[in-house]
Amino acid sequence: MEMKDIPFGITDWEKIERVEHKGEQGTSFWRTREFGNIRVRIVEYSAGYVADHWCSKGHILLCLEGELNTETKDGRRHILKPGMSYQVADDDMPHRSFTKIGAKLFIVD
Repeated sequence: MEMKDIPFGITDWEKIERVEHKGEQGTSFWRTREFGNIRVRIVEYSAGYVADHWCSKGHILLCLEGELNTETKDGRRHILKPGMSYQVADDDMPHRSFTKIGAKLFIVD
């Protein structure tokens, strides 16, 4: 990832519009900023959220609150708790997420 043409700035995430995205079950809420080809988000998943698709997009993801379960297409399951992160490249490993208790994430993709 090359980061250029991004002037220094501060984001007050509470002032960024919260956009609802329905899952197969539950709901996610995204606050999104775009910096050229880099998308930065705070994503909140409701308790009981289940993604409605397999994702092939690369991410760097940090769990801020709650607990996130991520299943990879090969059947492995991973649990993130606050302070834990994962990273995956574009088209490397399809994955989908779910949470029993809800989660809040910081994501760069």
